[in-house]
Amino acid sequence: MSCRCKLLNIGFGNTVVADRVVAIVNPSSAPMKRLREEAKNNSKLIDATQGRRTRSIVITDSNHVILSAIQAETISQRLSADLLTKTEEKDPR
Repeated sequence: MSCRCKLLNIGFGNTVVADRVVAIVNPSSAPMKRLREEAKNNSKLIDATQGRRTRSIVITDSNHVILSAIQAETISQRLSADLLTKTEEKDPR
């Protein structure tokens, strides 16, 4: 059984399935802090920071909230590169 899923590196050897990502946000605003606490209370919080400072929050379609120590802009660029590659694979010219 083969999986053609693209994995998105969120730092320190941690990956998520790129197709499941809904948003990548900065953790500093009050609504993001509330989202983080709500996810923790609902057992939907995944800490992938490896003990470092949280620099981005990845939200998935299953309502899981993933904390990462990599900047949100960096993860967004990685996701964009994956989507670009995926588009090129579908439409070879």
